[in-house]
Amino acid sequence: MTLADLLLVQLVASSGMAAVIWFVQIAHYPLHALVPEGSFFVYHAAHLYRVSFIVGPLMLVETAAASWILFMPLTHVLATLAWVGFGLILMLWLSTALLQVPCHRRLEQGYDLQALRRLVATNWIRTVLWTGRLLIAVMMCAEIWQSAHELQGQVR
Repeated sequence: MTLADLLLVQLVASSGMAAVIWFVQIAHYPLHALVPEGSFFVYHAAHLYRVSFIVGPLMLVETAAASWILFMPLTHVLATLAWVGFGLILMLWLSTALLQVPCHRRLEQGYDLQALRRLVATNWIRTVLWTGRLLIAVMMCAEIWQSAHELQGQVR
C-alpha cells in the first residue's frame, strides 16, 4: 500500500469518526435524557450494540492507517503531522477507556443522570480530538498533493 493510499484510508476513517462524534455529541447523547427510565436499560444496550458496528471498525482502521504511516518514508512535515495525529489517537483511546467507558458501564445498569451528564461533558474531549484528527488527515493529504503537484511541475 502506498503512502497516498494510507493517507486516503486515514482521511476516510477520520472523516467518518469526526462526523459520528459530532452527531453523537450534539444530538444522540443529549437525547438519552429523554428516554423514559423504564425503557432506558433496553435503549442503552441497543445503542451500544448498534454503534459498535460503526465506531469499532472506523477506530480500528484509523488507528491501523495512522500506525502504518509512521513506518513509511516521510518528509519532515509529514512525519511531524503523523506523530501529532498518532498522539491524538492515543489520547482518544485513553479518553474512551478512562472516561467514557466507565460512564457507559454505569448507564448499563439503568438511567443515571449523573453518569449521563458526565458522559456528555467528557465526550467533548473526544469531539475536539477527532476534529483535530480530521484536520491532521486533511493537512497530510494536502501536503502530499502539493508535493506531487510541485514534482509534476518540475518534470515539465
